[in-house]
Amino acid sequence: MQWDRFFEDMEHQFVREQEAERAALDNESERLRLASIALRDRLRTFASAHAFIRVSTRGGDVSGTLTVVGADWFALDDATFGGVLIHLSAVTLIGIERAIVASTTRNSDSPRRALEDTMTWGFVMRDLMRRRRPVTVTLSDGKQLSGTIDRAGVDHLELALHDRGTSRRESQVTGARLVPFNVTAWVRVDST
Repeated sequence: MQWDRFFEDMEHQFVREQEAERAALDNESERLRLASIALRDRLRTFASAHAFIRVSTRGGDVSGTLTVVGADWFALDDATFGGVLIHLSAVTLIGIERAIVASTTRNSDSPRRALEDTMTWGFVMRDLMRRRRPVTVTLSDGKQLSGTIDRAGVDHLELALHDRGTSRRESQVTGARLVPFNVTAWVRVDST
């Protein structure tokens, strides 16, 4: 009778130790999974949840609903200004509701979009150039330039300066600026 109780206690202890070891392995696996998630992956998950975020950049703050994430940029839909494209390298801080962070951390497997993943900042700037959309470019020092992108190279854009919210007309162009991508915080697409 004593041996039965002894072996029963040993069996329970063995089961508890196995469960503790399994929990430790699960915790370590989860830590490793979380350690491998890049900021872009987190942003992609937030975009699939249509999360409202507040972004601090070297050029100032902007907020809106996260809509799309590219190779080195992401887009916000701002109720006041419309579309805002933010260069990922300009970001210093992202504010988001804790509940969304918790829910997206548990499920960080957002659908990858092959096309969006390959669309670089330069690609998007060239698309804005082709569409001749007026933009406001915010630089990392907070300075803003309004105009239309005339050219977009590998690492810079050429902006024809004109009044905000107007279409580009040669008679209204007041100058041109070459803007390196690495000093661009964000680009707001203006409505005409």
